[in-house]
Amino acid sequence: MADPKGFMTTPRQEWPRRPVGERVRDWNEVYVPGALLPIIGRQADRCMDCGVPFCHHACPLGNLIPEWNDLVARDDWRAAADRLHATNNFPEFTGRLCPAPCEAGCVLAINQPAVTIKNVECAIADRAWEEGFTPPCPPDRLSGRTVAVIGSGPTGLAAAQQLTRAGHTVAVYERDDRLGGLMRYGIPEFKMEKHHLERRLEQMRAEGTKFRASTAVGRDVDAAELRTRYDAVVIATGATAWRELPVPGRELAGVHQAMEYLPLANRVCEGDLETSPLSAAGKHVVIVGGGDTGADCLGTAVREGAASVTQLDIYAQPGTERDEDTEPWPTYPRIYRLSAAHEEAGTLRTAPAADADARLFAASTLRLTGDADGRVRALHLVEVDAQRRPLPGTVRSLPADLVLLALGFLGPDRGDGIVDQLGLTLDPRGTIARDAGFATNVPGVFAAGDAARGQSLIVWAIAEGRAVAAAVDRYLTGGTRLPAPIGPYDRPMGV
Repeated sequence: MADPKGFMTTPRQEWPRRPVGERVRDWNEVYVPGALLPIIGRQADRCMDCGVPFCHHACPLGNLIPEWNDLVARDDWRAAADRLHATNNFPEFTGRLCPAPCEAGCVLAINQPAVTIKNVECAIADRAWEEGFTPPCPPDRLSGRTVAVIGSGPTGLAAAQQLTRAGHTVAVYERDDRLGGLMRYGIPEFKMEKHHLERRLEQMRAEGTKFRASTAVGRDVDAAELRTRYDAVVIATGATAWRELPVPGRELAGVHQAMEYLPLANRVCEGDLETSPLSAAGKHVVIVGGGDTGADCLGTAVREGAASVTQLDIYAQPGTERDEDTEPWPTYPRIYRLSAAHEEAGTLRTAPAADADARLFAASTLRLTGDADGRVRALHLVEVDAQRRPLPGTVRSLPADLVLLALGFLGPDRGDGIVDQLGLTLDPRGTIARDAGFATNVPGVFAAGDAARGQSLIVWAIAEGRAVAAAVDRYLTGGTRLPAPIGPYDRPMGV
């Protein structure tokens, strides 16, 4: 490490956010432009270069975190970029979107604030693009083998890039009109501006990856016929079958899934629409679901000018410190976290009746009621205990002109036809079954990412893409030099 005493002399300092009143008036990223680089060298110096760096184990990509922390502290950005890209195809994505389980596993976090690993990662990635440290890496020669990747989310893109660089001819099929999957239409612009995605796609095109947007495999192209055209197929369609809210009034107009709402807001930012048909402007909004997708809906509704926004979380409000008995270090703890969207909602008091910022904790939806025209007008909820049992005398109502369901995802969407056309086997969870080599029951067809693992984090998605690429390369050539950071049955650290 560059400074052996850095963790003792330097306090944790994160990338500062723009003032709330400024950032909610636009869709740009929430952070102060240019404010990260001046502080990041000293923050990287806080890394202790532990004998056993648990941050490696907390991250499924196996990122070489102490190495690139030390290189940043020494101002060697090229070498830092090389070490970062050795394990992660898209660090500018993870540096913005990942909840950073690596920081929960930081040894310093045992009794101090963790190293700002996520910020260091983002700084390296952005500096690498600015300095030209990320040129296209086309293969020296082609293998003559072809691969179809279905889905252009982080898993599909990582698999495609690894296989292209290994010399295979890869085509990525995407049902939407633009590439990127949830990173394109599910992640709001204020969390990641889409120019970060565009430049990666241009890099991949220059390396030789082919893209087929607006092509829904299973509908526009028969999945079984596609299998006959390629030597191997990778299914990376994600977990797009959303969870429902089975309560009276679900059928009312104005009740929508989060993934019906968020893509329209992103299309406004893309210039496709002047205004979203589901805009929250002037409406009382209630978001059912306390996760990251719900927070994305919250920040979006605030920017659209909602009259009020409340987010319901069925879990009790967590504490600010790790519970060492139930979630000991280095597991990822459930603690009270203040995302940019929650900070905005709290500052603007979008939900005066909320427990904290815009959130109502330990709240379960009972029913929705509407007006004579069949439009939702109120959400009725009840407080629950730790076993989700209703507490007597706690029923209350919230005004609601727009209700957004952010309850997570179950697995791949059977409606696209891929599973049935290929005859794929599903596991008891409804995700695509696969063996220890990521292979499905259909020869030459592999499954990776949320479609097979179930809903997970972006770092797990990229790790799956890298690992399935190694499996496909081995299937096509009999061996591989591609890294496989995880196996299909690996899971996050837990107790």
